[in-house]
Amino acid sequence: MKLKNFLKLGTSLVLATSLFACSTAPDSSSTPDSEDKEGTVELTMGVFGSTGYEKLAEEYAKMHPNVKVQVNTADFNDHHNNLFTSISAGSGSPDIVMIEVGFIEKFRDAQDKFVNLYDMGADDIKGDYLDWKWSVGESADKSFLFGLPTDIGPTVMYYRTDLFEQAGLPTDSAQVAEEIKTWEDFEKAAELVKAKTGQPMTDNVELIFNALRDQSDEIYFDRSEKLIVDKNPAIKSAYDYTVKLIEKDLLGNLGLWTPEWGAAMADGKYATLLGPAWMQGVVKGNAPDAAGKWAMVQMPEGAGNWGGSYLAITKESKHPQEAYDFIEWLVSPENQLKSFLDQGLFPSAVSVYEEEAFKNHTDEYFSGLPTAQILSDAAKKVKDVYYGKNFTLVQGEIMKALQNVQANNADPEKEWNEAMDRIKEQLERQ
Repeated sequence: MKLKNFLKLGTSLVLATSLFACSTAPDSSSTPDSEDKEGTVELTMGVFGSTGYEKLAEEYAKMHPNVKVQVNTADFNDHHNNLFTSISAGSGSPDIVMIEVGFIEKFRDAQDKFVNLYDMGADDIKGDYLDWKWSVGESADKSFLFGLPTDIGPTVMYYRTDLFEQAGLPTDSAQVAEEIKTWEDFEKAAELVKAKTGQPMTDNVELIFNALRDQSDEIYFDRSEKLIVDKNPAIKSAYDYTVKLIEKDLLGNLGLWTPEWGAAMADGKYATLLGPAWMQGVVKGNAPDAAGKWAMVQMPEGAGNWGGSYLAITKESKHPQEAYDFIEWLVSPENQLKSFLDQGLFPSAVSVYEEEAFKNHTDEYFSGLPTAQILSDAAKKVKDVYYGKNFTLVQGEIMKALQNVQANNADPEKEWNEAMDRIKEQLERQ
């Protein structure tokens, strides 16, 4: 795979996660692994964002004095771009690397640069994790495991209690769940919100389309990388539903991560936000004075996933066994609970959901709701979907079509057909 193709990644997923890559440190590929005179194994680990893995690495070193793990944190995009450069060159990669789910597909062509974790015994712990989360870390034929699961981003419906109340809708989360069970219910609620408050039901076309897209059994490609989007009725249905809401003027036109989007979140300029677990931090950051005005409930008809990562071992590592032993311990249910309580990383290890410290976790900002329980219920609904290495290309063209419909009153069918043609043309040129 060419580096220029890799660097084309520009989805909102990448932009979103980069918001949380707050802390920086030396380049994660800068320090090679080694073994000192006393036989201590030194491992390097490249991560992005605020993971808290440094503290866990120190805890592991106390339990295993012969193993030291240096955790290096870099900017989200720099981390992934530097990793691709180093594995392409065959030198300079850390022993252990954190790979965000949106980049897994881009590394599939470089499978030979990573250790197959099935060869290290990973099959023994497979049952500890959500099936769909584990599956994304596998090769298309499921014979190769790129990485062990860390956190996830199950999606829910965040909603403004004040706007719902003005619209005559219930505000209690349990009652909202009963009122808005289906996407037809969502449309009816959107009509009420618009009529009674003058505000759109949600912020933009992208998140409503994504919500329906991610509830499909298949989306753009099958596991052999064959394009199926043009023949997939579920994706066309998601497109048509989004178009219907556009034509009824029920959707906002706010670009994700823009100042206007954040200000509207604070000022109650849209009623719902269809987003992942980590969106809690975004809402609080943009709307610090809106505590109690935001709440959370299951999305209609299911859930999707947006974000989360994997820990992989590069072939450059001279100590793959020690590296594997460490990451197996790091992502254990016990430590995923610690990461959730310490850093808010939402766990993919299912047994954590039954822990009292997890189940009893509430958030006064979100109306005192048991947010962890709501999100874990969503996590269990996520489907095992294969995205394909050209997911970004297809997503971009569909978004372009929907945005043309909204901004320019373009013909929806013409836009869909032209998007499909552009997708096929670009894939043929690769």
